[in-house]
Amino acid sequence: MTSSITRLLKRPRRPRCPDFCTCTKDDAMCEGAKAISRSFPSDVISLSFVKSGFAEIPKESFIHAPALHLLLFTANSFDLINEDAFLGLPHLEYLFIENNQIKSISPYAFRGLKSLIHLSLAFNDLESLPKDLFKGMEALTKVDLRGNLLNCDCKLKWLVDWMYLTNATVDQIYCSSPEQFQGKKINDLSPQSFDCITTEFASYQSLKFQSISVEAFTFGSDRYVVFAQPFIGKCSFLEWDHVEMVFRNFDDIDGTSTVICKPLIIDNQLYIIVAQLFGGSHIYKRDISDSRFIKIQDIDILKIRKPNDVETFQVDGESFFVIADSSKAGSTTVYKWNGNGFYSHQSLHPWYRDTDVEYLDISGKPHLILSSSSQRPVVYQWNKGAKQFERRTDIPEMEDVYAVKHFKVKAELYICLTRFIGDSNVMSWDGSMFHELQTMPSRGSMVFQPFTVGAWQYAILGSDYSFTQVYHWDAKKGQFVHFQELNIQSPRAFCPVSIDNREFLLASSFKGNTKIYEHLIIDLSN
Repeated sequence: MTSSITRLLKRPRRPRCPDFCTCTKDDAMCEGAKAISRSFPSDVISLSFVKSGFAEIPKESFIHAPALHLLLFTANSFDLINEDAFLGLPHLEYLFIENNQIKSISPYAFRGLKSLIHLSLAFNDLESLPKDLFKGMEALTKVDLRGNLLNCDCKLKWLVDWMYLTNATVDQIYCSSPEQFQGKKINDLSPQSFDCITTEFASYQSLKFQSISVEAFTFGSDRYVVFAQPFIGKCSFLEWDHVEMVFRNFDDIDGTSTVICKPLIIDNQLYIIVAQLFGGSHIYKRDISDSRFIKIQDIDILKIRKPNDVETFQVDGESFFVIADSSKAGSTTVYKWNGNGFYSHQSLHPWYRDTDVEYLDISGKPHLILSSSSQRPVVYQWNKGAKQFERRTDIPEMEDVYAVKHFKVKAELYICLTRFIGDSNVMSWDGSMFHELQTMPSRGSMVFQPFTVGAWQYAILGSDYSFTQVYHWDAKKGQFVHFQELNIQSPRAFCPVSIDNREFLLASSFKGNTKIYEHLIIDLSN
């Protein structure tokens, strides 16, 4: 008798039903609860919350009710589900969270629910769902997401991927945004419906010198860049440090008021065309045995008085360069390599104060476009018989063009025309002439540079008075769209460089530090 009484005294007391709840042997229903109680009977298998007043479902809220098979929340006011909210429920099969005000769910809210077969988040205020929300829930056979204002952007691409792979049935749900998907069934979207890869130019390295031009070149299997520094009269060569992962000094060519340092490689020999405003322009050769640059030639000072641009090119296997001269007395001149040096081959466009020269292929034939402060851009075509350039046409209604640069998209030819004040332009070639495609406002622009990085086509419009604008080519629209702003003081040239599987954009600055940006690829679905 005494031992029976002792056993009764030691038997654990069954937890009483919490306030605001009604409990039976297996079930509990709570209405108007101010918090989630942790004193439910441990053998409760069904638990419901209706019209409750708590603001969130905290971590491990039901760890003291491990026998639960069904858990229901409806018509409550909470708006947040925390991580591991349902941890410790190995037998839970049905979870209904419906008609609440949920705006946010932790990515790990449902962690540990390996037995769950039915999940409903219907009729809440969800606009998105964290990636891999259903990870580890292989037993799911039914998911209900109806009645939420889902934003079908890249952050929700994972859900479309998951729906393609899962064996669970997902009720028809619809996109409320963005505009192109508004009203469409998410069930009908495919992973290919989303364009989630974007890019960014991020500041990487600042070089504490001013520069007016930048060129990249490969020599002896190494990659180099060279900047022209007009204030100290120097060509500054930099190489990539594969250990420190920065650009470092390599060598210099000293001069006077240097404006262009143009590399040209012929028969595995490196030549540098050094154009200067004063003291004449020269050609240097890299002496590999002595690891230095030596001057091998002066450029005719009577023809080249005030060089403003240098362009190198090859025609029929022969090497040329052309210097645009911006003085009243000089002449834009083409120079040709004869095996020993570069000699004047043809004078073009005398006394027109040329500011830029661009070499390009039009319909399989070599062309030059000369920009000038005194007339519209002039197009020259190579005459194969005479082995000279002949004037072909000009670009109509395009006065005050400082420079012209070309690019191609799927074999279609386009040009960017730079204007200092007014509108800079993009034009397309129709087979016989250039036509205006779009305009960009210019505020002190002296460079409008198209360039490609990997599969991306860009154009960057410099400004002396405001931020420099980067544009990205939109293949669907067939034109550039605004992409990013960069803060560069008085930019004069841009150059993309690819090194060690990384992409960089080098930016020369006339009044501030020369800058290097890294081209980053960003997956918006992550």
